Amino acid sequence: MRKILFFALAAVLAASLLVGCAPEGAPDSAQDGAADRAFDSAPGGTPAVTAKEEVVIGFPGIPASFDPLVTSGHGSYVPLLYSTLVALDADVNVVPDLAESYAISEDARTYTFAIRQDAKFSDGEAVKASDVVFSYRTIMDSATEIDLSAVESVTETGNVVEIRLKHPQSTFILAVAGIGIVPERLYGEGFGLAPVGSGPFKLVQYDVDQQMILEANEHYYNEAPRIRRAVFINMSSEDQQLIAAKSGQVDITLTSAPIAAANTVDGYNLLVEKTVDNMGIVMPVIPAGGGTSSLGNPMGNDVTCDIAIRKAIAYAIDRQQLCDEALNGYGTPAYSENDGMPWWNPESVIETDVDYAARLLEESGWLDADGDGIREKGGLKASMPVYYFAGDSARQAVAMSAANQVREKIGVELIVEGTGENDIMALMVAQPIILAWGSANPLTSYRLYHSSSIGKDDWYDPESFGSPTVDGYLDAALNARSLEEAIPQWQKAQWDGTTGTSMRGECPYIFLVNKDHLYFRRNGLNTGRQMIHAHGASWTLVANLKEWYWES
Repeated sequence: MRKILFFALAAVLAASLLVGCAPEGAPDSAQDGAADRAFDSAPGGTPAVTAKEEVVIGFPGIPASFDPLVTSGHGSYVPLLYSTLVALDADVNVVPDLAESYAISEDARTYTFAIRQDAKFSDGEAVKASDVVFSYRTIMDSATEIDLSAVESVTETGNVVEIRLKHPQSTFILAVAGIGIVPERLYGEGFGLAPVGSGPFKLVQYDVDQQMILEANEHYYNEAPRIRRAVFINMSSEDQQLIAAKSGQVDITLTSAPIAAANTVDGYNLLVEKTVDNMGIVMPVIPAGGGTSSLGNPMGNDVTCDIAIRKAIAYAIDRQQLCDEALNGYGTPAYSENDGMPWWNPESVIETDVDYAARLLEESGWLDADGDGIREKGGLKASMPVYYFAGDSARQAVAMSAANQVREKIGVELIVEGTGENDIMALMVAQPIILAWGSANPLTSYRLYHSSSIGKDDWYDPESFGSPTVDGYLDAALNARSLEEAIPQWQKAQWDGTTGTSMRGECPYIFLVNKDHLYFRRNGLNTGRQMIHAHGASWTLVANLKEWYWES
């Protein structure tokens, strides 16, 4: 067995993709004044928390439950409250966490984890190997979003846990990094509202849809967090977040590109984090009448099923112009769901080429015969709605900018409309939709493009894309023995020189921009060196909360 203390995903992420947060100066007078406040000692004589040990966060979406066996740890509360066997560091390397070391067998089917002996849950009881086995088996026996279908068995011997797979799965270690461990003795109905974990923080107050308060877990086995209390206040609207910052109610809160460009806040700096949080237009690739989804929604679109339409739109758009116009420069052009990640194929990049786009349309029979500025073919107009989540100003701005370019440059009409999530779920298998992706796991690509995802109404593959060639690459990548071994297959799935999922290939997605994640942050608050942000600007920000501190 190959002894592994950490598994490097890739050094290629490095500095160009990862943003370290430099000191931002001394706290302002409002924060200095707040330093005089203190909080009552907790029961048992725990010292009072001072303002220099507390942070108040404007946070959209307080969770309804804190059960780590039903929610994946990537992009959630799991790293705050729970230990995982391994974790991802700021460079997206897999490093030991609850497991002090681990090993993978030569056939890549057996993972052996040595559980550290000093780990305790927040109630002071020791974490046992049996708790790990219980946590994994509970997931395996339940229908949750956590996929452990590749696991054959989970067993323990002393402080060693062995996980045996049915077959190699290159992304399995990344799944392990997201699974929180619970105490078997306490797990049951209601656990999600009174969680007990062995992570750096513990939940001490929870008000449904309003706020949650975390305090440092005094039994945490690693370095104690310097932030001893974190108050998360539910603030879902961009206007509310701006008001909270301007009035000094929060120490940090999300914001959007339009608001950040138009507003500065005294005593705060604008924190800009680079991301793989991309926006793109889903393009159904089958004709209307191509079937119904799992929820009974009609699938297919007679305009977007023409690859000439999809590729013409993709090549006509100037992505840097989109970033400048729609995101006020807070973003970068996007060419795939995983730009810059180790498994990304750089050959996915396309250059804006309006002449090529127009030629594609003309050769396919899309002409403006009636002179109204919109092409048509066989009586069918090159006109279609593009839906976005109502209230998301960034998606709206990106969609409007793209629509203006496409109408002006190549005579294709995109009618931008905002609607609710339930409506989008019903529409996305038949109409173009602005969706966003981006993660530190290539499994996202498998789910987006493998034919097994067609028609499932789970947000993956609403375009109904399927290709035997691409399926072959994706299956080979997923079943590879390691992340490194899988990389060439992930890359070929995007573009093998002839076909693939990229805009050079079958173009089921028209990728547009990777948006920066933006936050108003009080001067003096250091939020540490963060891993490149995935989709979702809230949980990715606080994943490293244990490393935050107030500068003196």
